Amino acid sequence: MRGMATPSDTPYDGGPVAALRRIAFLLERSRAETYKVKAFRAAAATLLPLDPDEVVRRASENTLRDLPGIGASTAEVIADAAAGRLPARLARLEKDAGGSLVDGGDSVRRALRGDLHSHSDWSDGGSPIEEMAFTAIELGHEYLVLTDHSPRLKVANGLSVARLKRQLGIVDALNAHLASTGPASADAPGFRLLKGIEVDILDDGALDQTDEMLSMLDVRVASVHSKLAMDSAPMTRRMIAAVRNPFTNVLGHCTGRLVTGNRGIRKQSAFDAKAVFEACVENDVAVEINARPERRDPPTKLLELAIDTGCLFSIDSDAHAPGQLDFQVYGCARAEELGLDPERIVNTWPADRLLAWANGKRSA
Repeated sequence: MRGMATPSDTPYDGGPVAALRRIAFLLERSRAETYKVKAFRAAAATLLPLDPDEVVRRASENTLRDLPGIGASTAEVIADAAAGRLPARLARLEKDAGGSLVDGGDSVRRALRGDLHSHSDWSDGGSPIEEMAFTAIELGHEYLVLTDHSPRLKVANGLSVARLKRQLGIVDALNAHLASTGPASADAPGFRLLKGIEVDILDDGALDQTDEMLSMLDVRVASVHSKLAMDSAPMTRRMIAAVRNPFTNVLGHCTGRLVTGNRGIRKQSAFDAKAVFEACVENDVAVEINARPERRDPPTKLLELAIDTGCLFSIDSDAHAPGQLDFQVYGCARAEELGLDPERIVNTWPADRLLAWANGKRSA
């Protein structure tokens, strides 16, 4: 129809890198296949060090595809964005995947200050540490805990002591860079990437990392990833032993179930939930509301039991890609529906209070 704007003549001033990153974010958020996302993140990485004038020149000369990692689809997005036009691919994704992921949860989501469970490409995540941090900032987080896997989970490229030490140095460097780029204030605290781990709960309830390394971290999520079909009695003993460990802060995806997704369906582990949740209360450990759509863990009946038992909670995305950080709202909707007081959700707390809680058990 004459006079109606189309994607090619809608103004866009975000620039090519922002357009590519936004497309990747929306694809991840909508759980698209990883290969569909990688092209856009790779193209953004190629453009990032280039002079913007060179990008504009290459777009006008039709030589973008001479650059490594730039294909037909990404070149089209870059050319439109460089010319100040809204790329058609971005317009379609904003329409199809840019809206609310779930009804409800807004009040709890507004109360959250951060996310305690995320993965980078150091283990089984798909993006570098800095991309996870920058996306968390864009989502309004005050902090993000980086929780790559521990050594025994080899299928997820779990971090050895040596690799974890190297990662901690990178986190320090990134935080120093962020601190130098803008002042923080009481009203607008600066973003902090916190040092963490998703540590495997071993068969006997021990944690899959040395005490020395665990003591160097800010927050520790302890999760069962193996022998999920263990009989109830030994599984209960295993989980309670992990909860009683003074380094444990959060009990991650407690049943291990999968309810949908490309990994198939997996039944929840059997254990005495009342006993485990009572141990969480006694040891000041938060129960994770894992917000990944394929997990929805704990199931509703167990979540109600944990609330009635008096547990603290952490609502986490368990993100393995930047766009998945937005999954938190699924957990927020569940918490809001059940009337969970945000004060009992530890990642509604300011960072200093969170860190005092996470490291208080060992100093008490």
